Amino acid sequence: MKQPFDLSLYLVLDPDLCRLHSMVETARAAVAGGVTAVQVRHKRASTAERIALARDIKAALRDTKALIVMNDDIEAAVEAGVDAVHIGQRDMSPALARERIGPDMLLGLSVNTESAARAIDPGVVDYAGIGPVFATPTKPDHEQPLGFAGLAHVVAACPVPAVAIGGLKRQHVSDVFAAGAHGLAVVSAICGMPDPRESATAMWIAIRQARNGL
Repeated sequence: MKQPFDLSLYLVLDPDLCRLHSMVETARAAVAGGVTAVQVRHKRASTAERIALARDIKAALRDTKALIVMNDDIEAAVEAGVDAVHIGQRDMSPALARERIGPDMLLGLSVNTESAARAIDPGVVDYAGIGPVFATPTKPDHEQPLGFAGLAHVVAACPVPAVAIGGLKRQHVSDVFAAGAHGLAVVSAICGMPDPRESATAMWIAIRQARNGL
C-alpha cells in the first residue's frame, strides 16, 4: 500500500554541494529542519553505491516521516527499499517503471510542458516535478526555464500533485505556492549552506507563511 506523502519541502541531494557535510548528514539535518522529502541523486555513482547510500539515508531518517526518493535508478530504488523513484522524460516510460517497481512504491515524473503534464496517467504516476522554473547549474542539460507564469500553466494541466524545481530559493516560496504547486524542490538552497538544518528551517517558516497568506 502506498504511503501518504508531503511535497512541501523536497530536498534533492547533490554530492558536490554536500562536500562540507556528507549526503547522509545533510539529509538528517535538513529533515530535522523541516524537509519533507529527500531525493538521492548521484549521477556518477554505480547502482551498488546508490543502494548503499540510500540504505544509509534510510537508517539516518528511520524515526522521521520524510519521503525517501531514488533518482532514475529503478534497480537501486527496489533493492534499497526506498519510498519512491523519480524518472525524467528521457528515461523509461512511466508504465514500464510502474511495472518494475510494483503497485506500492511511489513514482514521480519530471515534466516541462502543459502537454506532458496532461499526458500523465494518475493511475501510474503519483506526483510530478515541474521545471525548471529558473536556469540552474546543478542540472546543466535542463529544458527551457518556465518562470512562474509557465509554472502555473503546467501545474494547472497536471492531474497529480506537483513540486516545482529549478533555481528556487527562500524568496521564491510564495510565488511557488501562488502558482498552485504543492511544494518546491531545492538543491543549493540547503545542500550548499554551512548549516543545512538552519537553512531548511528558514525555508519551512517561509512555506508556512505562504500557506497562511502572511
